[in-house]
Amino acid sequence: MRYALCLLLSTGPLLATTPYEQKVSVLYDTIDPNSLTALLAFYHLYGESDPGKKAFIRALELINRHRKVPLIMGAELPQLSLDIESIIALVVKGPNEEAPLLSERDSQICDRIASHLLNRSLKGYQVWSKEGLLALEPEELDLARGILLHQFGDNDKGKIRSYEAILDIMALQILAKLPKGADALAKLEAINDFIFHEMRYRFPPHSLWAKDVDVYTFLPSILDSRHGVCLGVSILYLSLAQRLGLPLEIITPPGHIYLSYVDKERVINIETTARGIDVPSENYLSINTLKLQKRTIKEVIGLHFMNAAATAWHKKNHKNAIELYQEAMQYLPKDPLLASFLGYNLLFFGDEKEAKKYLTYAKDHPLEEMVYPDTTIADYLAGKIDKEGILVMYQHVDETRESIYTKQNALKKILDSYPEFREGIFHLAVTYLQLGRSREAMPLLERYHALDAHNPVVEYYLAIVAKERLEFTKAYEHLRLAEALMKSKGHTSRALEELQRSLRKEALPLN
Repeated sequence: MRYALCLLLSTGPLLATTPYEQKVSVLYDTIDPNSLTALLAFYHLYGESDPGKKAFIRALELINRHRKVPLIMGAELPQLSLDIESIIALVVKGPNEEAPLLSERDSQICDRIASHLLNRSLKGYQVWSKEGLLALEPEELDLARGILLHQFGDNDKGKIRSYEAILDIMALQILAKLPKGADALAKLEAINDFIFHEMRYRFPPHSLWAKDVDVYTFLPSILDSRHGVCLGVSILYLSLAQRLGLPLEIITPPGHIYLSYVDKERVINIETTARGIDVPSENYLSINTLKLQKRTIKEVIGLHFMNAAATAWHKKNHKNAIELYQEAMQYLPKDPLLASFLGYNLLFFGDEKEAKKYLTYAKDHPLEEMVYPDTTIADYLAGKIDKEGILVMYQHVDETRESIYTKQNALKKILDSYPEFREGIFHLAVTYLQLGRSREAMPLLERYHALDAHNPVVEYYLAIVAKERLEFTKAYEHLRLAEALMKSKGHTSRALEELQRSLRKEALPLN
């Protein structure tokens, strides 16, 4: 879209020696006849010419194609030509340019031409308070309105409407490429093409998102920068899907989110960190991930707060993290993972009594999606670790050797005082594996196994390291135990199957 507009603006001087109408006509022929924004841009520049008038008529045809009651030029849009520049600037602005704030009049015009978008039928589109959001059922909620209300507050309708107008124009641009009555698969393909190819939304560089993951979750930042992490781009995708009436499922593997279209014949996954490609569902499973959790639109707002809280936690601002986790709790009141994170930050902040309330809830309600729960909370409540030890375990590692050594030394000191802290033992073993020192990792994994032989991930690592050391009997022993633990939960793993094939291939010739 931006390329088409740039071409439109840059070609003029090359044809300056030709008659004006011929030049404008040639320019008109270069425009994609299904690009709403390019047509409106052309009309804004050359509205007095015959090709300019044709561009406006074509743009109106594209808008009316999907309307039950068409807009009539002159009667309903008498002053549209005066406001087109600010409207198209919403979408064709460059990356990292802040969206222009629309006037009330511009907002009304945008709202009128987008009034047929299907998010208008949601009760959430009429809500202008956080209290109103919480009262809605999940299926009634307009996601973009909910996110923007929390971002800008109840009283800043101007910014909210400006960012909603961006989404509306995006949705109209997508619809312009679709025939009337387009099916769900066509809408899916059109959204993918628009987000990842026309607008070129991308996952941000690691150096940026690792420090400020919340920035690339916030919808305004994503719209302004065209960069977003998995949750951020999924929120954008869902906001457009609601406008087009495309039903999507929201799936959250551990530490991730992706979207899925499901009908009677197929399941199409949308991996928003990889330009919307369809990744098989089983690829998101792991040894300890039993099943994939589905979320509601309402829960996505809670996840949005959890991402923001994670950044505050990373910056050791536990007070702010607590506030954000408490906001998330309004949308995810029974989420064990959220309860554990809130409990940890209350603990780090010094409110041990309140922390134990949330941590006990998390321990008593283990995640159904996991084969074996994280043992940190159980060990803390049993006195096998203190809050300083938990802080060390969650210490950030950036994969540099220096960072790994720092965490490794801190874990050693913790385990001197708390030798039965299971997650600490496992994380220390992992630091050795990250450094390619499996010899030191092996006794730590065996130490964990002696304390607790019910963690399939530990058994898998033991099998891997034993295989590398050509201890095939031991490798098979731990592989069988991992398989038995997973089978008790009705779960299988591609990783275990691959390990078994590898063992057969390597062990049989030696035997």
